[in-house]
Amino acid sequence: MLNRRGYSSFVMCRECGTVDTCPNCDISLTLHMDTKTMNCHYCGFNKGIPRHCPNCKSKSIRYYGTGTQKAADELALLFPEAKILRMDVDTTRKKGSHERLLTDFGAGKADILLGTQMIAKGLDFPNVTLVGVLNADTALNLPDFRSSERTFQLLTQVAGRAGRADKEGKVYIQTYNPNHYAIRFAKQQDYEGFYTYEMNLRRTLGYPPFYYTVGITLSHKQEEFVLKKSYQILQLLKEELTDQVKILGPTPRPIARTHNLYHYQILLKYRFENQLETALNKVLDLTQQVENKDLRLIIDNEPQNFN
Repeated sequence: MLNRRGYSSFVMCRECGTVDTCPNCDISLTLHMDTKTMNCHYCGFNKGIPRHCPNCKSKSIRYYGTGTQKAADELALLFPEAKILRMDVDTTRKKGSHERLLTDFGAGKADILLGTQMIAKGLDFPNVTLVGVLNADTALNLPDFRSSERTFQLLTQVAGRAGRADKEGKVYIQTYNPNHYAIRFAKQQDYEGFYTYEMNLRRTLGYPPFYYTVGITLSHKQEEFVLKKSYQILQLLKEELTDQVKILGPTPRPIARTHNLYHYQILLKYRFENQLETALNKVLDLTQQVENKDLRLIIDNEPQNFN
């Protein structure tokens, strides 16, 4: 399992350090070798692979990071006799392709199944005795309090694909953070240990399930405008809500621009607050004003993603 599709994570110039990025989003473009394109996994923008640096015109373009396409090529070199199936969003676009790949693997028509998180759970192949996880840290350092939980969950799920019948199973996890508690507890398959550790952290830091949360996201094509409105809403919330509510932000979202829109977010954390509904209705009323017609607002009760 490698939870990153494409060939390389990004393309960078060795001369000036410029990374090829999407013109619509604050994210690097991913190299896809099968289509010979650079793709944005957020807005769908794509273009040809650059031969020269767009900044300094140097030819010192290099590919960095590894996606499932590159991993498949590496596996083919290491195990030339093995039949390899790759399973990710790019190989399962056509109707029935998902089922066909799993059927072929289950029937023994392939030796290695390589894929993203879609191969981590729900699969039962008695002859699978070895699971390997490449770069288990991909989700570990995301700015989201659930990142450790999701990493632990994914690793324990994919580990469960090995040794499901009479044969003993082995799991190899490649990580740059072997001492991180999510990795350690996943290695030990210690659900209760992870739960106890994680709950103590969340209690101390004031996150669910000990606090309720509401996420407010504002988006606009002009950064100055959305920043101004974010602080306007912050002031409104401070006036309407009691001191029982902790207000975090406004801050840019981790990926601050997608689809040519700038995104800012405010997070509310509370245990009891009678004025919350009234305050959020006033936020909604504010966004209905004529000057705010192009302002996008999302109010997310108990948001599941913060990145």
